[in-house]
Amino acid sequence: MSDPVTPIRPVPITTDHDTAGFFEACARGKLVVRSCTNCGAVYALPRDYCRECRSWSMGWKEVSGEGTLYSYTVAEHQIHPAFPVPYTVVLVELVDEPSVRMVGSIPGDHELEIGTPMQVWFEEVADGISLAQWKVR
Repeated sequence: MSDPVTPIRPVPITTDHDTAGFFEACARGKLVVRSCTNCGAVYALPRDYCRECRSWSMGWKEVSGEGTLYSYTVAEHQIHPAFPVPYTVVLVELVDEPSVRMVGSIPGDHELEIGTPMQVWFEEVADGISLAQWKVR
């Protein structure tokens, strides 16, 4: 009898112009958001241009990694062999920047409450590539 093959987990493209800074920070164990270095506006979707002050001066701002649970759902239907079910998909609102919400997953089926304090942790998914994940604080 042969050994089962471990499925290859898909990993993000970490060299994309808009998101490379986020993944570089995750690899260092830091959580960052895109922000305008001119006026301080924060953007949940990374972009090069500030809609607030019309500046092209964007950078990455480190945040604490603390948040609160905004929403969640439990996945019970397996969509990829590398992601065994059940797992809980969480949407976390950042304490430092409430306009920013980030997604993560927690293995297993969890009964959570909206507003539960959450803390980021970094899951290494490949050599030098880490993802921001969340756990109950």
